[in-house]
Amino acid sequence: MGRGEFRPCPTFINVPVIVCDVGPRDGLQNEAKILEPAVRAVLCDALAVAGVKRVEAASFVKPTLVPQMDGAEEVMARLHRQEGTVYAGLVLNEKGYDRALAAGVDEVHYAFAATDEFGMRNQNATIEQGLQTALALVARARADRMPITVTLSVAFGCPFEGPVPPKRVLAIVEALMGVPPDEICLADTIGVGVPSQVHELVRGARASGASVGAHFHNTRNTGYANAVAALEEGVVSLDASVGGAGGCPFAPKATGNIATEDLVYLLRGLGVDTGINLDALIETSRWLGSQLGKELPGMLARAGDYPAKTGS
Repeated sequence: MGRGEFRPCPTFINVPVIVCDVGPRDGLQNEAKILEPAVRAVLCDALAVAGVKRVEAASFVKPTLVPQMDGAEEVMARLHRQEGTVYAGLVLNEKGYDRALAAGVDEVHYAFAATDEFGMRNQNATIEQGLQTALALVARARADRMPITVTLSVAFGCPFEGPVPPKRVLAIVEALMGVPPDEICLADTIGVGVPSQVHELVRGARASGASVGAHFHNTRNTGYANAVAALEEGVVSLDASVGGAGGCPFAPKATGNIATEDLVYLLRGLGVDTGINLDALIETSRWLGSQLGKELPGMLARAGDYPAKTGS
């Protein structure tokens, strides 16, 4: 093997994992500049054309609470849907579920918190209330033949209550398996997790019978190491945001998700075929930065792909 060639890690060759781009939702919900629904739809289109198989296209929440997400129905109506791409919508309650269903989402994502304090500030619900809503929504989704993912936010640490005991997180997962969703996503909402936590939580969640996904923010520069740890434990999906944009309006100092293009570069080097066109994804990242009027945190759009393509 010559210099500059990739040497895929045998551990990950042919490992199936879906990269879900949450940029149109999580990536934009904390931005000072609000992008119109038409622009957000263009972002979704660009991600789908690049080969992203799952896009979190919109958030069906009160626009008074998150004005950046106003016009979710318009976003969905303006999509130029690509075959093979699933367009998901985030909901926080049954009203949001009704809106998402009516807007034509392919998949529902419901999120609730692993701590009472964050849950009350984020969606006015305790852990128990969030869990009961989750079970009710999964039951409804089953009846509606609608795929549903339940995301457990602040699973690795809370900005208000501090470290979250793994036993609590896994107990919530066990309770969710009473009416199993299609997937349970463990979210490091404020970017405090480290790989040892990821191994423990993903392994424990999978032991309960769950299909597990993971959602990492890169606030403390551990997001990519955490993604590899999650991959080692057999997650079925990894969330990321194009350009590394993002943050939570209800979590102080929470910065963006791991960048989709950086994650895809990493996965490619590990031998994981995501089916995503990295050049197109990099261009989408740069375009989004121009729309927001700033350089985004992702590194690959700055440095370029490697090995660099040369002329013939």
